[in-house]
Amino acid sequence: MSDTDSVEIEADQHPYFRPRDAATLMLIDRSGAIPKVLVGRRNANVVFMPGKFVFPGGRVDKTDYRIPVAAPIPSELEAKLLQGRPAISPARARALAVAAIREACEETGLCLGRKADGAAALAGPWAPFAEAGLLPDPSGLFLIARAITPPGRVRRFDTRFFTADASAIAHRVEGVIHPEAELVELVWVEIGATPLAGLHQMTKQVLGELQRRLAAGPLRHDAAVPFFHHSRGRMQMDRLG
Repeated sequence: MSDTDSVEIEADQHPYFRPRDAATLMLIDRSGAIPKVLVGRRNANVVFMPGKFVFPGGRVDKTDYRIPVAAPIPSELEAKLLQGRPAISPARARALAVAAIREACEETGLCLGRKADGAAALAGPWAPFAEAGLLPDPSGLFLIARAITPPGRVRRFDTRFFTADASAIAHRVEGVIHPEAELVELVWVEIGATPLAGLHQMTKQVLGELQRRLAAGPLRHDAAVPFFHHSRGRMQMDRLG
């Protein structure tokens, strides 16, 4: 998850830091009787959460605002992303969805995209898309939760947790997962299985929300989304309707 589990809790208290936009992607495989979710095991040598299973994700990058896409984000998804405080612009909502796709490709080698003109011009972190003739495709993403790291932490993130079906994976980059990488192993795990018990507590809450949404039937953009944030010194959960 690049340099952050977006809803981390740290022991030390620090002066106020403004939360940075971040996005996480939970890929799900619903081809079997029990849905599976993709998790990656972090390198044992990293400082933060060594050896733990995480979902791919990280901070929004400036390129996420400018990169062309194969299809726009659904208007219903945009409307959901615009809810809650602090308020954001439609361009920022789009960048959040695009960031989730970029981070997943960078960290796992799994790229969500579609063949489209203009892909050859992509560069930098988007080079794998260019090589495959793809533009990122955020049209199949659904918002599952939003969480803001509590005040007083060194790193604070305003994270949107997205999900997408594994069938949206259009390209696989070889060699991304190896013993020296940030993620050393990728595993498709049945939701509720033992490896998921070690997830960060907030991430487990979000995963529980995904499980509830999946059990209710096909994912819908009009479903209420939990928004975790601090108010008056306490964690509060609102519902973005």
